Amino acid sequence: MIDSHCHLDFEEFDRDRDAVLTESANAGVTDLVIPGTTADSWLRTLHLCREHPFLHAALGLHPYFMDQHQAPDIDRLRELLVEHGEVVAVGEIGLDFALSDPDRNHQKKLVQQQLEIAAEIDLPVILHVRKAHDEMIQLLKKTPVRGGTVHAFNGSLQQAGHYQALGFCLGFGGMLTYPHSRRLHTLASQVSRETIVLETDAPDMTGFNHHGERNSPAYLPEVRDEIAKLRNESPDEVERYTTENARRVFNLPGDSQAHV
Repeated sequence: MIDSHCHLDFEEFDRDRDAVLTESANAGVTDLVIPGTTADSWLRTLHLCREHPFLHAALGLHPYFMDQHQAPDIDRLRELLVEHGEVVAVGEIGLDFALSDPDRNHQKKLVQQQLEIAAEIDLPVILHVRKAHDEMIQLLKKTPVRGGTVHAFNGSLQQAGHYQALGFCLGFGGMLTYPHSRRLHTLASQVSRETIVLETDAPDMTGFNHHGERNSPAYLPEVRDEIAKLRNESPDEVERYTTENARRVFNLPGDSQAHV
């Protein structure tokens, strides 16, 4: 299995990161995509992924941290992406209109700049989108990129279709395991299997069985099993096609095997 969205570089894992990786490998997680969020974190993310070849770095400026981003960060992002050809995506980037008093124009400008870099370098993107799917789809149509993933997708079936047409996969994670997540259950059961990828967003968005705990990539099988139940498919089948989808969208090698 591939965890297509995991912040293993966050300080919450500093005390036991190797143990978490061992537990994840034992659970069948062979690869993890580690999205960057701020310029200050990029070198840390790159260093971590160089230490472990089954960790794959992405670099981006997250809309949640608008107050931390500076104008020179865009040029630095382009430089690092060119310098480090092993980076698999531009992300985590996007639009978050659910924030209190969001600066929508500033967010749109920042994500537009990063989409242009992704198009220029021919990399997929990892999108964070809250209450802004229509606006994000419009920006993607204006600046087409080589697909990517929509992290923690919670839009409509119609919006899912637009993202699929633009080459995107949709990430489903721990929230899917809650009994009250009926809207997500409907989405996961009805979207095309070619669009589904597994994710944890660890250390955040912990699933039902671990509510109140730190999330972990080792919990990824619980997301797989929930999708299998919702779609009336076997866990092995879900594991196979979600892994194929993640490898395709991020251009990952097909023989990765987690070792720590």
